[in-house]
Amino acid sequence: MDLNKKLKQLESIKREGPDKIFSMYLNTDPSDPEQQGGEWKIHLKNGIRNFEQYLEESDDKEELRNFQHVKQNVENFIRGNEQQFRKGVIVFATADEEVWFAIRVQMRLETEFFWQETPQLEQLKKLKEEYPKTGIVLVQQNEVRVIESYLNELDMEKHFELDVNVDDWREKTAMGPGNPTIQKDDLNARFEANKHRWYKSVAPKLDKLAKDEGWEKIVVIGEPGQAQALQDQMNKQPDEVINKNMLDHASERIIEEVFA
Repeated sequence: MDLNKKLKQLESIKREGPDKIFSMYLNTDPSDPEQQGGEWKIHLKNGIRNFEQYLEESDDKEELRNFQHVKQNVENFIRGNEQQFRKGVIVFATADEEVWFAIRVQMRLETEFFWQETPQLEQLKKLKEEYPKTGIVLVQQNEVRVIESYLNELDMEKHFELDVNVDDWREKTAMGPGNPTIQKDDLNARFEANKHRWYKSVAPKLDKLAKDEGWEKIVVIGEPGQAQALQDQMNKQPDEVINKNMLDHASERIIEEVFA
């Protein structure tokens, strides 16, 4: 999903008369102490009902019909996706369905509902700023792992390993022990002697990924000497370096570390 493009589209929308746009930010985070009993369902029901009551009292039948059509689409989306909910849900919708944007997100939201002439984009813009498209590069001697995160979720993952016998970096298609025939002491010695040359040969692959994928932020993670050696060879300098060995950690844990 290209959120920059979607935001521009949403920013250009302005509705007149009874055909307004519905904006919803719903906190569904099960780890939130206030959400232990699925209270988001009550917040959703009350939030929608408040608009319905207001429109019934205003006696604007066309606007009420429009809102009820949007309500039906929103409730259908909720029912169809409830089992896959993460920490939050964002919806923008109009009755004519010219606008329909509904996503589950891995960030906690502040529950808000709007029915107005323009979409309410403040929280979405804030999330985009806090969780940009990020390339996380983990390095450990002759291994480099790349994790791409967008809006706090895993988008893509690649793993490169240097075959020290032929000095060639290759993308691994499956995770597992690498170079089983090379002894650890031998690898350590060869690494110290060749690390700058090794990382110089993998850096173009990383720079190309950064350009092709449109990374807005780059984070390098590795032990100090290794992280620095790789950073020195990259054209696009990292925004942050984390001096930890996390190569074998779960991707979710790594993303959590970066955006903690």
